[in-house]
Amino acid sequence: MAVSGYPFGSVVPYCLDRQGRPIILISRIAQHTKNILADPKVSLIAIERGVDDIQTAGRLTLLADAARIPPEDEDTLERYYCYFPQSRDYHKTHDFDFHRLEPVRARYIGGFGDIHWLEPEQLLLPNPFTDEEELGMLRHMNEDHTEAMQRYCLNAGVALPEAVTPVMTGIDAEGFHLRLGARIVRFEFPSPVQSPMEVRQALVAMARA
Repeated sequence: MAVSGYPFGSVVPYCLDRQGRPIILISRIAQHTKNILADPKVSLIAIERGVDDIQTAGRLTLLADAARIPPEDEDTLERYYCYFPQSRDYHKTHDFDFHRLEPVRARYIGGFGDIHWLEPEQLLLPNPFTDEEELGMLRHMNEDHTEAMQRYCLNAGVALPEAVTPVMTGIDAEGFHLRLGARIVRFEFPSPVQSPMEVRQALVAMARA
């Protein structure tokens, strides 16, 4: 560690694996990677978007243990690539490795009087879909339903530059993500889903809203 005993903040993109645990891809030469290898105890903060005053934004600080993901775990790696396709060759050509953050506890602040600790079992929501099911749904939406995804953005008031084509990157029980150029935006289903058919019904309803 660069300065022993002091926390070291950094910025990394992440997505969630099928159990709801964060996945990060980090360079072996980065200081934060060296720190993780010396002590795998980490924290990750996620902040609500679209709030003018950051102090009023909902936020969650996750305390976790970081562990390297072997390259043989292709399903987890592929899910990350759906979110960040430009990173597909990072771990091959730039000495990047995947790490999973195994939650230990989390501190949630949702506003005045809405502050509490969360245990992993309260926080993690496993994805109900297999890798094959999710990739099939993503492929279908991205190949055949660009107009529907544009409609989701319009209905939600999400700015979509004219030259940008939305790409669906992930689906889970509560919603989905669209990649809009360099941005990734979250959309929530009207109610939780548990099957590809329920996903289809929810997406059709959202497009018609």
